[in-house]
Amino acid sequence: MFQRQTRLNLALEGGGAHGAFTWGALDRLLDDDVLDLAWISATSAGAINAVALASGLLEDGRTGARAKLRAVWEAVAKAGVPDLVRLNPWLAGISRSNTLAQMAQLFSPYEFNPLGFDPLRKLLQEHIDFAALRQSTGPELLIAATVVATGRPRLFRRAEITVEAVLASACLPMLHHAVVIDGQAYWDGGYSANPDLVTLGRESPVADTLIVRLSALDPNDVPTSAREIAARVSQITFVQPMLRDVEVIEAVRRQSGRWMRLQSAADARLASHRFHLIEAGRFTGALPPESKSKPDMELLTYLFRAGRDETGKWLARHRGSIGRKATVDLAAHFLARPEARPLANIGP
Repeated sequence: MFQRQTRLNLALEGGGAHGAFTWGALDRLLDDDVLDLAWISATSAGAINAVALASGLLEDGRTGARAKLRAVWEAVAKAGVPDLVRLNPWLAGISRSNTLAQMAQLFSPYEFNPLGFDPLRKLLQEHIDFAALRQSTGPELLIAATVVATGRPRLFRRAEITVEAVLASACLPMLHHAVVIDGQAYWDGGYSANPDLVTLGRESPVADTLIVRLSALDPNDVPTSAREIAARVSQITFVQPMLRDVEVIEAVRRQSGRWMRLQSAADARLASHRFHLIEAGRFTGALPPESKSKPDMELLTYLFRAGRDETGKWLARHRGSIGRKATVDLAAHFLARPEARPLANIGP
């Protein structure tokens, strides 16, 4: 029996090694011949997944995309601790503890890595044909990086994506030198667009977007140790761009009912855009914060399987809604006021 092709955009959040959950989600989506993956908005680890997916599709369709994603993540696991650390016996010794993360707060990467060595560059160049990707006519890519000078997002589109653009999207400033492209310095896109939902909703001709979210704040968990507090500060920083985008989307929707005749075509598309959501929070939330920067194969495999399983469950429940209705209420899910939620006891 013939089944109509169902088109779906993707919005892929950043999260370091936790991006293996997204790898699993994509692997499961690629299993489904009825789903046609359209535009992809992505940041940091999400950007790595996005270019691996697009490159694999270009080389050998769905089979090529699944193989490319696996090859990239297996290479990430093989690289493990950055080669820079391996070359320095002292750093290699302390990398097995949390001391390296603490050092990153005391020394800039310009001090402990003056040559700007980044093993991710070599990995991406070995697995992704960026020239072919730029010249192809596949789905649009929106890869976010943050302009250091202004804090504003820059979206690199398919025709301009280079290895530098992906490195910029994944550039944590306490670990790596800023990535300079055409004289402009960039840091991790998670500071400004994690990922960009508004541009996707306004411009994509496909009216459904699946958000793959890697982390979620626990309103009942109040961090008390220095390590926990630092991790929560980082979480709060990287969740703000998505909250801002959801606020913009909801504002456009409210105005849509009042001033429909004055609304631009782009805002009309955004107001009616259907969003869907898969979250990794119950898996990643149980992991220590430093796991984001320690991509051993056991962790990656665990998250890959979790991503596949969660996506399979989502498809079983919501496949029929794609193209018809949203399956997540963005305002209720992201903007609900936490004041009514009781806090856990934090005292003795």
